[in-house]
Amino acid sequence: MKKELGKKDVATRRKFITGAAVVAAGASTLGFPTIVKAQGPISMRWQSTWPAKDIFHEYANDFAKKINDMTGGDLRIEVLPAGAVVPAFGLLDAVTKGTLDGGHGVVVYHYGKQAALALWGSGPAFGMDAQQMLSWHKYGGGKELLAKLYASVGANVVSFPYGPMWTQPLGWFKKPIRAAADLKGLKYRTVGLSVDVFTAMGAAVNALPGGEIVPAMDRGLLDAAEFNNMSSDRVLGFPDVSKVCMLQSYHQNAEQFEILFNKTRYDALPARMKAIIENGVEAASQDVVWKSIDRYSKDYIEMRTKDKVNFYKTPASILQAQLNAYDGVASKKAAENPLFKEIMESQRAFAERVVRWDFDNNVDRHMAYDHYYSRRAAPAAPGKGAAKKA
Repeated sequence: MKKELGKKDVATRRKFITGAAVVAAGASTLGFPTIVKAQGPISMRWQSTWPAKDIFHEYANDFAKKINDMTGGDLRIEVLPAGAVVPAFGLLDAVTKGTLDGGHGVVVYHYGKQAALALWGSGPAFGMDAQQMLSWHKYGGGKELLAKLYASVGANVVSFPYGPMWTQPLGWFKKPIRAAADLKGLKYRTVGLSVDVFTAMGAAVNALPGGEIVPAMDRGLLDAAEFNNMSSDRVLGFPDVSKVCMLQSYHQNAEQFEILFNKTRYDALPARMKAIIENGVEAASQDVVWKSIDRYSKDYIEMRTKDKVNFYKTPASILQAQLNAYDGVASKKAAENPLFKEIMESQRAFAERVVRWDFDNNVDRHMAYDHYYSRRAAPAAPGKGAAKKA
């Protein structure tokens, strides 16, 4: 009896399975969704243009983690440090060719491909800060102009400028810089359009990636250099080769980072992932601001107290000389390069409106700061006409 029931159960199960298969096939024919076996996660290999210990590489990893988390692991971005696959200045070519799926750097690093790319970071930006530059990029036509620029040099990339930077120091020197004439003949490191500006001011300029600057200063190949901020400068070892840092400059006061994707790989992503990336860029951009405020201010105090670095404010005469030099360089570039001129005019029109609003609308915070912290008498300047200590 049990044996007969067993045979009957088997026959019933086979009949059910066959019937279910027919129903599924019918559902497919009628247009009902079918269950498709899930594919594995999409993996991307990226490289940053920063050493692994730099806070900038940390920002790159922060962005990757946000995207990895928001996609639930369906997209996995791995970020390698500068030099792991290509040199820092080789990022654009590597992403274009697909050697890398993407990367993290700055638009200015591609200056050698097209001088107008430097306008996303080098120079006074007509008085804009980096947040206002990003506003111009998103709402003032910059996004379309950058895409046009990349197309002009055959770059197969999708670019997302993000993460506004704070005003960058004039740099690290052997002694305080008192006047623009003190820059003449100095072997100095900078990048982008600033190369042309400081060359016009008489410096002997060498554009080096971040990780190579301090070793070059240590060997005497450079007399002075700028990189970016208190945290990066400290971890890269600038206080080990110099005790003089000049704060405030117009050479890069409105720069931002850049997230790059290989366009072929980006275009192939599902719409949902593209939406996560685009919104993730903006979330990561604000997180860069918050993290940098916390970390840079801490490292500024550490360098003043523990590392015994002397900080000086760049004299107004040098700042004015920068503006004059920049105007000469930019005018020449605009005359030679229609895209350079188009971008400059777009930025200038946007800046005239937003910077005026900024100055008229936002209160000067010096009074409030002095009210609560009542600064002691300012330190004596290191000599007649010299920069004042910060």
